[in-house]
Amino acid sequence: MSIQKEWLKFLREQYPEGSRIKLREMGTDDPCPIKPGSMGSLRCIDDSGTFHVAWDDGRGLGLVIGQDSFTVSPPPLQTLKLYMPMTATYYDEDDPEQDITMDSREVAEYAPQIINALQSARRWLENTGPEEAERGLMAYFDGPDSIDQKVHSCFFNAEVRDGQLWGVAECRVRGSLTPLELQRLIDEIGGQASDGVGESFEQREIMVGGGLEIYAHLWQSEGWTIMPEQDRFDPLFSKRLPDMCFTVLPEDGSLAYIIKGAGCQRSEETSEKPEVNRHVANHRNRERGISKAQEQAMIGGCLHGWDSPAADPKTYEQTDAQPQMGGMNLA
Repeated sequence: MSIQKEWLKFLREQYPEGSRIKLREMGTDDPCPIKPGSMGSLRCIDDSGTFHVAWDDGRGLGLVIGQDSFTVSPPPLQTLKLYMPMTATYYDEDDPEQDITMDSREVAEYAPQIINALQSARRWLENTGPEEAERGLMAYFDGPDSIDQKVHSCFFNAEVRDGQLWGVAECRVRGSLTPLELQRLIDEIGGQASDGVGESFEQREIMVGGGLEIYAHLWQSEGWTIMPEQDRFDPLFSKRLPDMCFTVLPEDGSLAYIIKGAGCQRSEETSEKPEVNRHVANHRNRERGISKAQEQAMIGGCLHGWDSPAADPKTYEQTDAQPQMGGMNLA
């Protein structure tokens, strides 16, 4: 069965992985058909348009449009949280021109006031227009349609975890994001934290008692990171492979990215200058909390297999050498 690429693209965008399937009736002559009324979760839609389903009874029989009768409901929205350290500044009483910075542990004392200020900023954003009220930061998203369709909304909040104050981008997501889609979303949120909504927020004074005014920051120019919850608070994160990292290709110094378990791809954002690409790769990896040892292990996985010792970050922890790609082939 052949299917037009445009129609296939539409189906995949409308019904992402995890969509719920309810069977009315199978129209094929399968000797052991799925019973009418059975429920399952969509695994994928292949190039022929077949809906591959993980049925709740454990079976895996696919469905074909036009042959089988079934309904599809998009997966429920789930919350994805991205954490970034928060700081705050205040002005010295004896020297009004001098500002003093509190780190994420010091500023945790003022978490209630900062969270209240973020909620006020959210209400202001929601009053901007109906799309902002429903989608928050995603109302300004200018990126791939696949992300825009999966990420329903995103708003800034804050939480105290492990004695530190964290800025939180709370995203409501339908289905799952690929590693590359997650990176693109993180890039967008980082831009909002530094130059968009976050820049506006950090200019608002927050009264915290005793006549003290502070200014809270979702972004900082030094040592800023943004990580998904499962990575941020995993004590063993540095010992395992990330889902994705950036690197440079040895043959021409171009910027590339590696997907865990897959391979390496040249980035569309590559520069003609290898030193610029190395700087970008280092910067992107640092923002995600990814060490040089983890980058080297990702390279090792590409070259020698994802189950090999070369794909273990512990192999490279004792060296400060810049990661090298060797004879890497692009996926």
